[in-house]
Amino acid sequence: MRLLNPVVNRSTYRRWAYLILGGALFVPYLIFASIAIPSVTPIAAGIGTATVVGGLVAILVLVASSFIPAVRVLEGTAVRELLDDPAPGATFGRAENWPVRLRSSAMFVLHVLTGGVLSFLSLVLPVVFVLSLAGPFTGRIAIATEEGIAVPRGWAGAWVPVLFLLLVVGLIYAVSAAGALLGRAAAVLLGISAADRIAQLEKRTEQLAERNRLARELHDSVGHALSVVTIQAGAARRLLRRDPDFTGRALEAIEDAARSALEDLDHVLGLLREEKPGKAPQAGLGELPGLLEATRLAGVPVTAEVTGEPGEVPAVVSREAYRILQECLTNVLRHAGKVPVALRLAIGGDQLELRVRNPAGEPVASRPTGGRGVRGMAERVEVLRGEFSAGRDGEHWEVLVRLPWGAGK
Repeated sequence: MRLLNPVVNRSTYRRWAYLILGGALFVPYLIFASIAIPSVTPIAAGIGTATVVGGLVAILVLVASSFIPAVRVLEGTAVRELLDDPAPGATFGRAENWPVRLRSSAMFVLHVLTGGVLSFLSLVLPVVFVLSLAGPFTGRIAIATEEGIAVPRGWAGAWVPVLFLLLVVGLIYAVSAAGALLGRAAAVLLGISAADRIAQLEKRTEQLAERNRLARELHDSVGHALSVVTIQAGAARRLLRRDPDFTGRALEAIEDAARSALEDLDHVLGLLREEKPGKAPQAGLGELPGLLEATRLAGVPVTAEVTGEPGEVPAVVSREAYRILQECLTNVLRHAGKVPVALRLAIGGDQLELRVRNPAGEPVASRPTGGRGVRGMAERVEVLRGEFSAGRDGEHWEVLVRLPWGAGK
């Protein structure tokens, strides 16, 4: 049965279609050669020389046309669809360097020339086989000349159609073998190099890292906003009639928190859709007073001690420090409730130290949060090669962060 695999295997016929496509592409170059032959005949020694020269010119045109970007796309698509994609991960567009162009050109030339030969045999051999069936009865096969080719009559000529049948079957095996060889050639010529594969992996790693960063941004921003909205909405509902002024401030805090979260959400979704967002949130330590005020409006008394100039902190450190502090305050709202929070921010000597301390009360909700706030903060600090600790200190919960930059690293 293994001997018959090329005959019954579907891949053989996909390869045949690939080769026939190469033969079809070869036709324009044959036409060009037939036009070039008469043009060189006057200066050639004979029709044989003219044919050779015309053929060489046609091959030169074939090679030149193989560098067209659309030809690379066509060849890559044919290889992927009809040769079982021997070069996974390869892209078939405009080539940026000459080695890639030369390899693509070689693959196209191999495809067209091999396809031209086997397509010609695919047209001729079945026709000759059908004509040969009458040979033992008529004594002639009507090919080549008007008189045809003479063959023995009767059983003495029975071998003629059998021979051509074997040639047709052999053509199937030749197509299978040629397709397999071209598939291996495509893996070598069109497959991405080790350097390109490493570059693709690095690019993919960068994309995943960026998406993880965006996920942390969204978690911190939207999580904080929803915590503020939940606390403020509950307080406003309880004091709606007794304290209209407080209710107004609570609704204003809800509006500000929701608007900020919506802007961050729009920005992150725009990046995930690979669109250019209209406004990129660049929250940093400069927005610290607004964050503290929103937290106080949520009913959490916050005392802040800030030393140094937040404006001197590099943008990336400022942004990460802001998000870490935002997550700390969100965790206070979620897990401890309206307890006093002491915040200390010290900037100087090419480093930033942040300490957040609050009573470790019971969670405000009994349901498990399933959050990743502490882990997310640790990841942010690790990226900046800083130091992070979080945990109980007696009756308090304390988060301590050190973020260096410049010579402080």
